[in-house]
Amino acid sequence: MTFEKVCKLGDIPAEGVIPVEVDGTPVALVRSGDGVFALRDVCSHAEVKLSEGDVYQGTLECWLHGSCFDVATGKPTGPPATKPVPTYRVKIDGDDVYVSLSKES
Repeated sequence: MTFEKVCKLGDIPAEGVIPVEVDGTPVALVRSGDGVFALRDVCSHAEVKLSEGDVYQGTLECWLHGSCFDVATGKPTGPPATKPVPTYRVKIDGDDVYVSLSKES
């Protein structure tokens, strides 16, 4: 599994989200509670950037139609989205944040 350094932990606001790119793939990097999560930065409903939305109570809300996604699983928690968004593995080493697009083997 290959991890790519994407940012410093301090670059992600508390209960916030930033856009990053990993090997050409848009990723929404979310900080919620004590965790950091990575989701594909494209809403499964309207194909807009999720990183422009808001984070609250472990979910990321799409700014366009209000679909919410669980930051840990990518599953929609509210309509109109019905399909999950892909999630990716995150590793923190010191203050560096790494993301892997690879599936676990």
